Amino acid sequence: MDQAGEYLNQAGGFPPMSVAQEKRLLRKIDWILVPMLLTTATLGAVDKVAISTAAIYGLRDDLHLSGSQYSWAGSILYVGCIVGMWPSSYLLHRVPSAKYLASCSLGWSLLSLLIPTCRAFRDLMALRFLMGCLEGIIVPSISLVIAGFYKKAEQPPRNAIAFAAISSVINGFLSWAVGQIQSPSTLSIWQYLFLITGSISLVWSIFILQYLPDTPMNAWFLTNQEKYYAIARQADNKTGIINKTWKKEQAIEAIADPKTWIIFLFNIAINVPNGGLITFSGIIINNLGFDAVKTSLLNMPTGIMSTISAFLFSWIAAKWTNRRCLVTMIAAFIPAIGAIMVYTLPRSNIGGQMVGIYLLYTYFGPYVLVTGISLGQANTAGHTKKNVQYSIMYVGYAIGNLIGPQTFRANQAPEYTTGFAAMLVCYCICIGLMAVYWILAVILNARRSQLTHPEIRVTPMDCSDADSLAESPFADMTDYQQKEFRYTT
Repeated sequence: MDQAGEYLNQAGGFPPMSVAQEKRLLRKIDWILVPMLLTTATLGAVDKVAISTAAIYGLRDDLHLSGSQYSWAGSILYVGCIVGMWPSSYLLHRVPSAKYLASCSLGWSLLSLLIPTCRAFRDLMALRFLMGCLEGIIVPSISLVIAGFYKKAEQPPRNAIAFAAISSVINGFLSWAVGQIQSPSTLSIWQYLFLITGSISLVWSIFILQYLPDTPMNAWFLTNQEKYYAIARQADNKTGIINKTWKKEQAIEAIADPKTWIIFLFNIAINVPNGGLITFSGIIINNLGFDAVKTSLLNMPTGIMSTISAFLFSWIAAKWTNRRCLVTMIAAFIPAIGAIMVYTLPRSNIGGQMVGIYLLYTYFGPYVLVTGISLGQANTAGHTKKNVQYSIMYVGYAIGNLIGPQTFRANQAPEYTTGFAAMLVCYCICIGLMAVYWILAVILNARRSQLTHPEIRVTPMDCSDADSLAESPFADMTDYQQKEFRYTT
């Protein structure tokens, strides 16, 4: 039995929770926990995407980056993510996830503050690699926290908020602000940018080290009764909350599960565009004829587009029960349209190019719905299995982001035809993978229904996000081991 089950056994004596009490509890968690997670994820992203703006403020010239060196400066962070994910996954299974996340946040903030000291390509590569080693924990750790506080059907909109791509808005504003610094100044403008973002992240890291909870059991803002109710309502998930015992059989099951590898491939495909846009978005807009300050301002709506798409499609997925795969497939068509526009329209058509660029950023909708943040955690039970699966899926995320900047070749500037063609291909792959995942989940649900209730003929429409509790929801059993578990499609 996991720690949540033990807590419920020891903390009995509370009356059943009323509907009104549940609403108040959910509202309280929403107003305190989700903003903390949003700020943590956003500041981590700001430190990461600042390189795109730094490029148009002189970083490439000051560090004498030539040819593909700038592309590798973008890719090396995700090499660090791959390297750092494995020890982080091991530690995340054994230490409090929120405390580990805060410690890593403290580390990457300090590294961001060191970037202005870079004098050559090798200096930037070393710091970006180390930042990647630490930042690789953001998605799995925040996902685990959300999974521990919310029911399956409640997770998509909360994930959309926590991972809202407002980092581009903040980065754009800060980039505009440092652009007002008059020359000559003591430092280059791009150096001021990293000093500001790193300092803000450092202060926040110290705060969450003390106050960010891992689970309802140690949530400082909940009363004992509210903690009991928050844990008890998680029974519907059948995924458990926390168990620090490493189970080899669950790790093997995660590796053997075909759903793991479908989402792994989806992660690669959806993040090839992400990696390219993070590193080259400022340069792409700047090459349309705008100066550095205007480029910073025009880059701000990209974050708004990403956030709107995440909210919209997460809301649709939450309302349109058990249709997350279909919603994801629909959502992936929109950035595909953007890739077609940027690829085919002449660069003299500034308005059309900008619309296409903004549509590209709606990729964040399908990303939030699938890549280990929503669909992956909803369809995986067992603490060890979840951790192993998150690690594999995050490696896919890192590989996609590593490949992305390499599709933007210096000799193709300013059109970058290979980069935008790669985006279009990747979105089409995402749609196909989601179709396969949907079919697999339907088949698995039908088989389970026939095994547990052979007298009942079940159709895909009969499956839901919350099912009967034939097995103990806190027994730390995997989804394969729970005969009554039904997969969200």
